[in-house]
Amino acid sequence: MTTSHYIAGRWVEGQGSDCISVNDPALGQPFAELMAASAAQVDQAVAAARGALPAWKATSAGERAGYLRGFAEQLGQRREALISVQMRNNGKPRHEAEIDLDDAIATFNYYAELAAQLPSKNREVPLAAPGFTARTRLEPVGVVGLIVPWNFPLVTSAWKLAPALAAGCTVVLKPSEVTPLVEQAYGQIADALGLPAGVLNIVNGKAETGAALSNHTGLDKLSFTGSNSVGSQVMRSASAQCRPVTLELGGKSAIVVFDDCDVDQAVAWIVAGITWNAGQMCSATSRLLVQDGIADALLPRLQAALDNLRVGNPLTEEVDMGPLTSQAQWLKVASYFATAREEGLQCLAGGRALDRDGWFVSPTLYADVPKDSRLWTEEIFGPVLCARRFATEEQAIAEANDSRFGLVATVCSTDLARAERVADALEVGHVWINSVQAVFVETSWGGTKGSGIGRELGPWGLSAYQSVKHVTRCLG
Repeated sequence: MTTSHYIAGRWVEGQGSDCISVNDPALGQPFAELMAASAAQVDQAVAAARGALPAWKATSAGERAGYLRGFAEQLGQRREALISVQMRNNGKPRHEAEIDLDDAIATFNYYAELAAQLPSKNREVPLAAPGFTARTRLEPVGVVGLIVPWNFPLVTSAWKLAPALAAGCTVVLKPSEVTPLVEQAYGQIADALGLPAGVLNIVNGKAETGAALSNHTGLDKLSFTGSNSVGSQVMRSASAQCRPVTLELGGKSAIVVFDDCDVDQAVAWIVAGITWNAGQMCSATSRLLVQDGIADALLPRLQAALDNLRVGNPLTEEVDMGPLTSQAQWLKVASYFATAREEGLQCLAGGRALDRDGWFVSPTLYADVPKDSRLWTEEIFGPVLCARRFATEEQAIAEANDSRFGLVATVCSTDLARAERVADALEVGHVWINSVQAVFVETSWGGTKGSGIGRELGPWGLSAYQSVKHVTRCLG
């Protein structure tokens, strides 16, 4: 795979110095490799996007909607191939890879509809002062750099690409070096649809490629999803150019279980919140706050549920959870197991790497975790759940909000008035009540505090790629 970069409508070989190994995490072995893009190729990609911008933003909203519907249709036509590559490169169980693909398809269809409904570029604005008229224009923000992570590559890129293209922006997409293969489909689809050259560009590489893109003076906006450490670097790059940035960063989210819950339902919601994608989610509800009255019944059942999960290779076994996606993440999670032992935490389930090929760890539960434990306060990005008990609603809210992150939360209670009240009090961007983490394209996605800046999905995702212009004229 040498022609791994899509620049100005052509597939080109990487000219960088890094060779990227693409691994099967269930085996811990590489199965493909590609050469990274050079800084010069990043320049070429940005230049191609800049050159394509005038014509692309001049296309009608209906024409852009047609291309987006084409992306959705073409993703569906590649269904089995895209599911397979996610299973092999990400380690996702089949049912998770299927949902990811359906999410991406729904995203392109949704923004196709929003694009088709975009108002006229000129909207009259009534003024209180006589003698003047004013109109508003919604314009694309321009050339956008998109940097996406390895945990949900097909999905996260769709969340950025679809609204950016709908708004009339041109883009340079940089996939993660851990999972670079599935995003190749977007370049293949651009070819199949006859998308004008330069509207979509894809450059692959490691941190150097990401830095070359985020520091590039030819961009008008950056949108980044990933870790807080890299996000702060992206924000510094944006600040140097005084340009807008959208950041979707980490989380250390809480799931709050009140004692009026059905225990079996609560266990299902808790397990889904920590083991989906092997816990490699910024939204993982990794802090369990369980009310005293239900804790003694819930924790043993939760322990049994985690112990009984089928963990294995999704390509050869029926599994509930696959491996961690990279060796680096496997080592990181293993280091937290060591920290838990050093801190003397009470381990009810898991707490170890599995003795088999590949990057597998056991679904893990620690009980009565102190609030100053590293495992309670730091994002682990693995299937590691920490539990604490609480007595009152006020205590639950206070402990849930006691975090430098504020991405999501889940509330479990049959008292719906209380559940809604707690949801309103939580300092996060998205709350589920009595549910798994169902994410719909019509809703917003993003967080408060250290979990990022801005929102994706819904109409907010489109507005993130639009600029507002007012034109005022004197009638005198």
